[in-house]
Amino acid sequence: MTRRVALVTGGSRGIGFGVAAELAAGGFDLAINGRREAADAAEAIGKLQSAGAKVLYVRGDVADRAARLGMLEEIRKTFGRLDVLVNNAGVAPDVRADVLEASEESFDRLISINLKGPYFLTQAVANWMVRQRKEQGDGWRGCIINVSSISATVASVNRGDYCITKAGVAMATKLWAVRLAEFGIDVYEIRPGIIATDMTAGVKEKYDRLIDGGLTLEKRWGVPKDVGRAAAVLAKGAISYATGQVLEIGGGFGVERL
Repeated sequence: MTRRVALVTGGSRGIGFGVAAELAAGGFDLAINGRREAADAAEAIGKLQSAGAKVLYVRGDVADRAARLGMLEEIRKTFGRLDVLVNNAGVAPDVRADVLEASEESFDRLISINLKGPYFLTQAVANWMVRQRKEQGDGWRGCIINVSSISATVASVNRGDYCITKAGVAMATKLWAVRLAEFGIDVYEIRPGIIATDMTAGVKEKYDRLIDGGLTLEKRWGVPKDVGRAAAVLAKGAISYATGQVLEIGGGFGVERL
């Protein structure tokens, strides 16, 4: 059987690698996107290959149109197909600044990478997926997964630009789910909570205290594997009749309590 192919942006580290590892273990071949040199991602790629996946590293910034189109062309040449897109690549503000003082430069950077990039990558991938559906018929199904954040709905006034980008990703998920349903392309949002990655290393002490104080129902940090397992379930089609839905991986963070 021909193995399905998934593109994971930001897939060589952090949450993206957690997703890629679970997809590799689940029988997918992979295209891994990142901005780092291929040599810097070699260790991660090797681990994915050891799980049995054929892995293509496609370097490029998702905020750049030419880079987006270039990576898809590489995937076409290597695999000839694309079944799953995981929009995971994203950045935090270089400086956590109060909304009264935050800069336009930071806002523009985050909008470009966290929202504009995945939105238009999804557009390009969706058109390719629609063509695959028309060529292969009802037996082919696609899946697009947007990795956002609990910051899509939880206000953090010292990183407002980040929150706004994630809220935008949440709406993009709904828009693409509505538009692509007729073509058998499911669209989901995974909303991670407090996950231990390079991005959160600088606030470890703060969140250690909050978690210990009951911020989450499960008193631990999340890990990339938690998000990866959820993504793999969605990508495999193990959940049906649910396109457009949000899956929060936050240890019960979002449960309202008295």
